Amino acid sequence: MDALDDRTDGFRFDYRPAAIRYGDGAVADLADELDRHGVTTALVVAGTTTGTAPAVIDPIREGLGDRLGEVFAETTPEKRLATALEGAARYDASGADGIVAVGGGSSLDVAKAVRALVATDDREAAAAAFAESGALPIPEALGPLVVVPTTLAGADLSLGGGLTASPENGVVAETVNGGLSAPQMMPNAAVYDPALIATTPTSVLCASAMNGFDKGVESLYARTATPPTDGTAARGLRLLRDALPTLRGDDPRYGRAVRGTILVQYGVSRPGETTLALIHAFGHGLTTHSAIQQGAAHGVVAPHVLEHVFEGIETGRGLLSDAFDTDPEGVIDGVTAVRDGLGLPTRLRTVEDITEEDLPTIAETTAADHLVENVPDGVDVSAAALERVLEAAW
Repeated sequence: MDALDDRTDGFRFDYRPAAIRYGDGAVADLADELDRHGVTTALVVAGTTTGTAPAVIDPIREGLGDRLGEVFAETTPEKRLATALEGAARYDASGADGIVAVGGGSSLDVAKAVRALVATDDREAAAAAFAESGALPIPEALGPLVVVPTTLAGADLSLGGGLTASPENGVVAETVNGGLSAPQMMPNAAVYDPALIATTPTSVLCASAMNGFDKGVESLYARTATPPTDGTAARGLRLLRDALPTLRGDDPRYGRAVRGTILVQYGVSRPGETTLALIHAFGHGLTTHSAIQQGAAHGVVAPHVLEHVFEGIETGRGLLSDAFDTDPEGVIDGVTAVRDGLGLPTRLRTVEDITEEDLPTIAETTAADHLVENVPDGVDVSAAALERVLEAAW
């Protein structure tokens, strides 16, 4: 059997993507995209920095024209439920009938929560449900959402997102780390503008890029992989392995990086399943117990995770080898080269608030993460085994 064609099981690929608009200056067509979805007045949801940076927000304003209702530039990396509730109130006050989310994963996640809340009859009850279960209820019928990413994390074509709440925000009695997810949460459209992404600070862009890059890597070995995601992930990885190391240079290949990011996340987030797996589970484990950015966490552990995965499986190795134009052993070197080209941390010992004594706890959190379910049979995902991966990354 051809090493590149190692999927032998049947599959069902249920994917309902957003409309995708790509190109330098693509945000100039925002009004046209909103018109296609019946939006006359949009609330722009953005970060406290992104939403006030002229290089970002001015093209957004111009692209929206008279469809701009208000800019809600209040999201933060904490993805607070309180922020989403405030955004829903601003949505009402501005007379909006649609949302444009601008920024990285944090802004997009909060915008999704705003979208759910504005369609909810009882927002207090929704907040109470989140406090109890960690999951924000999502109505079946939602208003339009158009996302405009400014990073390469690949959080755009997603059915859900993270959300937190804490007592100091006056919403919950105890801190809650949760999220929201449902098939209807997929955005109506995603607008990718390389010129806009080029305005993002290089350090932020590089960290986010590793997060997006690893979506492609995991899509080729996850138990939930399918031939459609094999194709998009492999092509996306070829673009990203070439483009990402240039982001810190004099001639960054933003267009290739954006196109690669679109491809590696296409089909990743599907109703009832995802191809995210062990690298992302480690990302959750590390960010739960430290202040490390998720993409940086991925960069440290990804080569060691792949070494561990390759010890237990054959499926996916040929596909990864093809994507990196190398043998299976060279895949790990290829991932390491991308990580190093992005200038990300190479050892956990360099992360300020992680100690070697923390590794067993991080391993236990990772082993309990729901994404571990997507790791193929044959790979040991016990806390003890995952602690050994962390020790190798230490």
